[in-house]
Amino acid sequence: MIEIRYVQMKDKDFWFSLDKHLPEREFISKVNEQRGYVLLVEGNPVGLLRYNLFWDNTPFCTMLFVDWEQHGKGYGRMLIEHWEKDMKAQGYGMLLTSTQVDEDAQHFYRKLGYKDCGGFTVDIPGYEQPMELFLSKGI
Repeated sequence: MIEIRYVQMKDKDFWFSLDKHLPEREFISKVNEQRGYVLLVEGNPVGLLRYNLFWDNTPFCTMLFVDWEQHGKGYGRMLIEHWEKDMKAQGYGMLLTSTQVDEDAQHFYRKLGYKDCGGFTVDIPGYEQPMELFLSKGI
């Protein structure tokens, strides 16, 4: 059985086993504002998705991650599609996400109908990274 639900405080240990970037106070915010999901298979958590509101009005997926051992089973697609339906039900018409240009995730998002819409580079010492590619989708 597969279930996708909003993240809860009881998911904290699992969440931080996959998400190494989110400060604890932001995790609490995700729980309180229902801006994250957990995907469970047979009651065991295997994936997560979190988002913010870009420009305070556009849902922006800031992380999608499925446990490495569970890749290739369609769980990432399920999480994205669940998020898209939830955002549409809440009245949003456009979604954003991003990935680094050296990551394969860009191909995953394009398969789901997301289109390249820009990017930026960061060359500040200590924060350098490959170009961040932004993708958008109308829902």
